[in-house]
Amino acid sequence: MNIKEVGKTILLFLILGAILIGLRQFVFTPVVVKGDSMDPTLIDGERVIALKNTKVKRFDIVTFPAPDDEGKNYIKRVIGLPGDTVEYKNDKLYINDKEYDEPYLKEFKGKLDDDQPLTYDFNLEELFGSKTVPEGQLFVLGDNRRISKDSRIIGMIKEKDIMADVKFVFWPLDRFGTVD
Repeated sequence: MNIKEVGKTILLFLILGAILIGLRQFVFTPVVVKGDSMDPTLIDGERVIALKNTKVKRFDIVTFPAPDDEGKNYIKRVIGLPGDTVEYKNDKLYINDKEYDEPYLKEFKGKLDDDQPLTYDFNLEELFGSKTVPEGQLFVLGDNRRISKDSRIIGMIKEKDIMADVKFVFWPLDRFGTVD
């Protein structure tokens, strides 16, 4: 191998490295799930890919800095968007007075054997004194509603604080695939 070929190879690796660093900085981020608040959708120790700079929609799973624990990040599901009313009655979700199905909770609810709901009754007015999610904020819940430290406890999350939108599990391999 001559010096010209070595130089080209080094340049190729430098360009590939710069592309990967750019993608990691601006397009996606790997995230490690810590805790059980998103069971069974995301499990403690899983590794996921989250996309940055995406438009957050209802029921997306997002990461954001923990407002009550500096240096930590939380992963939760977006339930209420700005202007929405959110209420739980008899373990059913109502957004703007319309009942919403939550298929991601069906398996978990089916395993409960204590005759208690997965999600206890609440509405935004009881929690925050306001009937709607304020502009620029989101109402988030963990899928494991009984133990999740989510908007019911930590309050609304600012839209601008959303770091990324979780889309894909890549580890462990038996859970490899998209996130619902």
